[in-house]
Amino acid sequence: MKKFYPFIGVLVLLVLQGCESTSRSYSKRDAYPLMYEEAVKSILVVPAVNQTTAADAPVLYATTVLPPLAEAGYYVMPIPVVEQLFQQQGITDGSQLREVDTGQFKNLFGADAVLFVTIVRWDTSYYVTGGNVSVGLDFTLVSTTTSQTIWSQAQTLNVETSGNSNDLLVSIIATALNTAFTKYIDLAHDINGAAIRQLPVGPYHPNHRQDGEEPVSQTGRVVNR
Repeated sequence: MKKFYPFIGVLVLLVLQGCESTSRSYSKRDAYPLMYEEAVKSILVVPAVNQTTAADAPVLYATTVLPPLAEAGYYVMPIPVVEQLFQQQGITDGSQLREVDTGQFKNLFGADAVLFVTIVRWDTSYYVTGGNVSVGLDFTLVSTTTSQTIWSQAQTLNVETSGNSNDLLVSIIATALNTAFTKYIDLAHDINGAAIRQLPVGPYHPNHRQDGEEPVSQTGRVVNR
């Protein structure tokens, strides 16, 4: 039995190290050091990549992203103008821009960074006595100087729309109404706010360069309401 003791000790050590790594909290400076090095002032938001079957998702989403970025202290290139310029070049989906040298965005728009957003969920689901509405977004901010990813987040918000009635017919009707009145735009606003709160604030925010020790949550969060 004694010959197994060294192996057991190593196993326990690995488990403890694993627990430590998953429970460790990170500050903004630890998680996103390049944000502080790059001194980003201006952000270009390109058309979202739509991985869902909802054809109108990118158009609806585009109306939600500018305010939280501006409130975080960044200058954001006017989104309608940017989208019109891309459309004139036949670009309507952000996937067409993923392989473009990000330095081109700096040359054309003068932006310090470009934000790519992927819509991974924009769905309504029903089951026998209930339903839910779900929006999932992936964010990637890329430097136009170095082409490196300097910030990223991924969050999904699920809203339960079940009728919660003992009467099956009443519950079905209530679920349908609740689902119909749950607006995707409102969920997108909430996700933008939650994700961008993890972003180090920009130069037009009073806490610029003073938020480095603030904790950040893990990327890839799923929130149910």
